[in-house]
Amino acid sequence: MANVLKQTVGGLSYRAQDNPWTDRSGSTPQDPSPSQLADTLGGLFLERIRRTPHQVAYRECVGSDSHWEDSTWQQMGNEVARWQHALLREGLVAGDRVAIMLRNCRAWVYLDQAALTLGLVVVPLYCSDRADNLAYICNDAEVRLILIEGDEHCRVLETVKAELSQVRRLVSLKRIDNPSDDRLVCAETWLGDDQPDLLLADVDPESLATIVYTSGTTGKPKGVMLSHHNVLWNAHAALQCVELGDDPVFLSFLPLSHTFERTIGYYLSMMGGATVAYSRSIAQLGEDLILIEPTAMVSVPRIFERVYAKIIAGLEKKPAFARRLFELTVSVGWQRFEYHQQRCRWSPSLLLWPVLKRLVADKVMARMGGHMRFAIAGGAALSPAIARTFIGLGLPVLQGYGLTETSPVLSVNRIYSNVPASVGEALPDVELRIGDNKELLARSPGVMMGYWNNRQATNDVIDEDGWLHTGDQAEIRSGHVHITGRLKEIIVLANGEKVPPADMEISICLDSWFEQVLVVGEGKPYLGALLVLNPEKLDEIGVTDVPEKLVQRLIPLLNSFPGYAKIRRVAVVDDPWTIENELLTPTLKLKRQRIIEHHQSLVDDLYSGHC
Repeated sequence: MANVLKQTVGGLSYRAQDNPWTDRSGSTPQDPSPSQLADTLGGLFLERIRRTPHQVAYRECVGSDSHWEDSTWQQMGNEVARWQHALLREGLVAGDRVAIMLRNCRAWVYLDQAALTLGLVVVPLYCSDRADNLAYICNDAEVRLILIEGDEHCRVLETVKAELSQVRRLVSLKRIDNPSDDRLVCAETWLGDDQPDLLLADVDPESLATIVYTSGTTGKPKGVMLSHHNVLWNAHAALQCVELGDDPVFLSFLPLSHTFERTIGYYLSMMGGATVAYSRSIAQLGEDLILIEPTAMVSVPRIFERVYAKIIAGLEKKPAFARRLFELTVSVGWQRFEYHQQRCRWSPSLLLWPVLKRLVADKVMARMGGHMRFAIAGGAALSPAIARTFIGLGLPVLQGYGLTETSPVLSVNRIYSNVPASVGEALPDVELRIGDNKELLARSPGVMMGYWNNRQATNDVIDEDGWLHTGDQAEIRSGHVHITGRLKEIIVLANGEKVPPADMEISICLDSWFEQVLVVGEGKPYLGALLVLNPEKLDEIGVTDVPEKLVQRLIPLLNSFPGYAKIRRVAVVDDPWTIENELLTPTLKLKRQRIIEHHQSLVDDLYSGHC
């Protein structure tokens, strides 16, 4: 591996990290899967290189779709050293901000680790973000350097070129012919041909490591300041709650710009010695699951919903016997799960499981690679029916909960204590309590340093006792957290009744007719809904009396909700809501206010003739 040197370059002091896994007391764990915190994120990286230099660290598809390339930890260290020295040649000093605007790939890690080991601050950017939003973030954070992929990103930034006055350098992974910006350079040229030594700066664990701008569903993004200690503590605490097992392999497809994927899919996997494979795209996720055979996956509910929808669509084409066999498998598998969770007695029907597993469950799980030990779901609520299906098929789905402002994980279900309707129990050292209006409050070593350049916003969410106000309503039952709604998303009808729209939307989307749903009705006499229909079901739905037919279709789906939580009118939206049209967040959550504004005329029509 590249040597680790102590030296001073460009005004920064560097040192070899004898054992970055040590905690503040100086104790040192012996197990290669560490049980103590590293000092810094850079220390985490260097110690992983030292412990397993020849293990495959990352797997990425390069060139053609069929060519996958592996990098060992030693190779990653050698490459990061080149990026470090390129950054130093730019004259950057500790605390300067650099931005990454890439899809998930090894280069994301190269710049991230090069910056962190030098004491720089990383600002992740979403590739799908609007140009004006990118300019706002780069200006607010005073970004000095941006790493992009190529022409497409260059064209986006070109539209706000004049607003990026503080950016000194644009580095592109791909060569761009005839660039119009003299700050732009190809990474190959920028890096040079030398193989320098790997450096590690004397970085305070409490110092700023990253500014993560919340994608948000409304308003301007706020920059969440997270320290090295914030993120390392969170990865370490989460690692204590899962068993990675031997030779763990993660499949990474959520954007690394999101703290959930970055902390759990990147830093936790590094801490646990896992190999990470980068999926080619969401569209190719199914193929990649089969090809990579991951043992663990970090996901959002929307991905499970898509897989579930494909399973159900496939079953609809099979004979009744096959459908009943599938239902029996899920039922017995769920009963088996409940038995192992010690929530029900043993039943003779459990004797059917080995046969049902071989006939049904194993075949379904083979479509997810066949080696999945667990999947972590976060970012939004997962339908109980979908959780029951996957768990019944033998895949432990562990729902968790967190916020960017808490690095991010606050709670997660454990394999041995899994209540799928909940988001689990608090991580070690996390304090949770219920405050006014049933709001969940949190206090932990992962709570952010504050919002960048926004003291008032910081004071609005962190009180004088250090409790962070999550904005989510919750109940805590037998130690498990149950999220019951979002304070800002609760719909208050004209009669004062309160409705959590997300729960209704989840129930509706279990029906294969509906691709996406947004429930509306704030201040109105009744609820309405905007519906995106499944294009494969349009023939079945027909063209006559569509709104009335859809309203009737919704009635049995909402039987479990109070009488006032019924949808009386609907409007069909032609185009789906996507990240690209800026109506979904990068983690596939609805941007409610923006969707309503985008379809304001349709929403108004839902209430025409009513006060």
